[in-house]
Amino acid sequence: MNLAFLASNNGSSLRAVVAAIEAGELAARPCLVVSNRKTAPALAFAGEHGIATLCLPTTADPAGADERLAAALSGAGADLVILSGYLRKLGPTTLAAFGGRILNIHPALLPRHGGQGMYGRRVHDAVIAAGETETGATVHLVDDEYDHGAVVAQVRLAVEPGDTAASVERKVMAAEPALFVETLQRLAAGTLTLPHLPV
Repeated sequence: MNLAFLASNNGSSLRAVVAAIEAGELAARPCLVVSNRKTAPALAFAGEHGIATLCLPTTADPAGADERLAAALSGAGADLVILSGYLRKLGPTTLAAFGGRILNIHPALLPRHGGQGMYGRRVHDAVIAAGETETGATVHLVDDEYDHGAVVAQVRLAVEPGDTAASVERKVMAAEPALFVETLQRLAAGTLTLPHLPV
């Protein structure tokens, strides 16, 4: 599997997946890391590990950036596209070219606590406010709505009495990398297949 990554900042999932590949635990090859920010640590990390990089700002010309992103992913031979803290909505050209092959991880049990504006600490604040007894993380397909695509894999975590948004965030962040790596391992082994996006 050729894996491309989109990251706006640190790229924690990128780092976990690359570590698994380098340790011989995942039969895949990182083929490209794209960021909308030239100062993103994910780009520096990719460079240190010999992975091709591309900085592609999106705000000035979103349609043009969408076309260039789709072309870059195709040119790199990406089989799957992994969102690793990519804080931009994907455009229609990229979604059409890679529909059903773009994965994201969300820090809650979708479909609960997802949608526009639900990221980072806001998600965990919502979990606590709702009085949830469990939370977790969800690997899902990406479509044209925030946190809407089909669920591929989940990990469930208990919300204990006395937990705060901060403590829940720490638990979920600790569980996310392993979930993403395990999901990719299952895809590489053929024990998990990606559901098709609704037409």
